[in-house]
Amino acid sequence: MIFTGIAFFILIAFAAFALSKLKTKKANNFPKNWHNLMLKHVLFYKELPKAKQLQFQKRMMVFLSEVHIEGVQLELVDLDKILIAASAVIPVFGFSEWHYTNLSGILLYPDNFNTDYEFSHNNENRIIAGMVGTGRLEKQMILSKKALYHGFANSNDKSNTAIHEFVHLIDKMDGDTDGVPEYIMKNAYTIPWLKLIHKEMQAIHNNKSDIRDYGGTNQAEFFAVASEYFFENPKLMLKKHPDLYHILEQSFQISPN
Repeated sequence: MIFTGIAFFILIAFAAFALSKLKTKKANNFPKNWHNLMLKHVLFYKELPKAKQLQFQKRMMVFLSEVHIEGVQLELVDLDKILIAASAVIPVFGFSEWHYTNLSGILLYPDNFNTDYEFSHNNENRIIAGMVGTGRLEKQMILSKKALYHGFANSNDKSNTAIHEFVHLIDKMDGDTDGVPEYIMKNAYTIPWLKLIHKEMQAIHNNKSDIRDYGGTNQAEFFAVASEYFFENPKLMLKKHPDLYHILEQSFQISPN
């Protein structure tokens, strides 16, 4: 990957700042006015019973106490934080306690960006909506605000960029971003999962699947794309891909259907 000098040093400085914030910040109480915003924008939360909603709120605030979020050429608003935190909690809500130990900071860009982290309308190839950093940018994530909001605008479209990136982090918890999330997947499911991945990827390549084409890129992207589908439109996945649904259900320890 090619880095522009300014963008690269901004990201390095942010990484250092995020790590320092991680050590000092304590969890705040869930703001009362956020509940209605959650009901309006986060269907997953809206469909939870009251007791589970309270748990979800606490999990969001713990996440926000552990991960520093910074806006780039934009001023963060409450809904930005809400949607990012909800994206983090949704895929791990089936676990009684979860900490993204492989994430310390998130940069929120106004729009999609290119491989040089440029997002101005004058820049070319701005096709990246989100990414998890590696190397010197380990423990960092970049998200497009446009993509973040789009992911929650239609709760049944099988696509959510922010959830996608958090699923990559879950995959990476065992040390490898390889589409086999050993940290959450029981060993008994590993071989069936690999067989199913390649079967479904082949269907994508043959234009015989309703799973997003990007899922055919590699195993890691398939896991992330399939997880978007699982959380965004579980009823449709259960109908069209029951085997895939059941393995993800066992792995995430939740039935969003």
